Amino acid sequence: MKKRLIQVFGFLISTLGWTFVLCTMAMDYWRITQLGGQGGSFIIKVAWYWSNLWKDCFTDSTAVTNCRDFPVLWSVTPYVQGVRGLLMCGLTLGFFAAILCFLGMECTYIGGADKTKDKMLLSGAAFHFAGGVSDIAAYCLYINRIARTSFAPSVPAGVLRYDLGPPIFLGLVGSFFILLGAVFYAVTVCNVICPESKVVEVYGGRTYMAPFSRGRTLYAGYYGRSGQYGTYYGSGRSSNSKISRLSQTTPTKTSERDAFV
Repeated sequence: MKKRLIQVFGFLISTLGWTFVLCTMAMDYWRITQLGGQGGSFIIKVAWYWSNLWKDCFTDSTAVTNCRDFPVLWSVTPYVQGVRGLLMCGLTLGFFAAILCFLGMECTYIGGADKTKDKMLLSGAAFHFAGGVSDIAAYCLYINRIARTSFAPSVPAGVLRYDLGPPIFLGLVGSFFILLGAVFYAVTVCNVICPESKVVEVYGGRTYMAPFSRGRTLYAGYYGRSGQYGTYYGSGRSSNSKISRLSQTTPTKTSERDAFV
C-alpha cells in the first residue's frame, strides 16, 4: 500500500511539472523591461518591452500592444533555437515517461507481470530525469543570456536590460517537480536496480543463497555428504521471501550402502 501511494504521488507531481513546462512555451513575458515613467504617475507615459520564444512585443500605457513575430526557424537567434529545442526534447521525453510510468505503476492492471512493470517504471523514471535535466538546461540558457546583458558594466546603444519574467520561474518549479517525481519512482523500484540475495543457511561447508523474487521465493534442493552426515535442502515454495534457517534443513544419516559408493 505504501509503495502504491508513493507511485501515485510521483505520477501526480511529475505530470504537474510536465504541464507547467508545457504552459511556459505558450506564455508571454519571458523577459520584460520598462522605460520611462515613475510609480503612480499618469503624466509621463510608460512603455514595456517584452519577449517570449515566438515574438518581440511593445506595450504602451494605453494597453496597445504591437508585436513582431520571429522569422523562420533558421533565421532566429541561436540561443532561442537552443531553448526551443531543449524544451521540446524535454517535453517529448516526459510524454513517453508518463505513459511508461502509468503502465508500470502497481495500482494499474495493465503492463504485464510485476517484474516487467518494475522495469517499465524504472525506464519511465529515467526518461523523466533526462527530460527534467533538458528543461532546466533550456531555462538556464535563457537566464544566462539575460544575465549577461543585465549585469554587464556597459551595453551598446539600443540594447535593453531585461528582467526575468514569470514563465522562467514557473518552468524551473515544473522541472523540479519532474525530477522529484522521478526520484519517487526510483525509490519504489530500487530493488530492481540493486537486487539483494540473502544467505539462508551455511551447513557442511556449503552456503545456500535465496534467489531474489517478488513476494515468493523458489528454492531448489540438493543432497550432499559431509563425513557421516549429509545435508539436504528441500525443494518447494515458501509463502514469503523469508525462509527459516533450520526448518528447511533436515540432517539425515547416510546408509552403509551410500558410504561405500
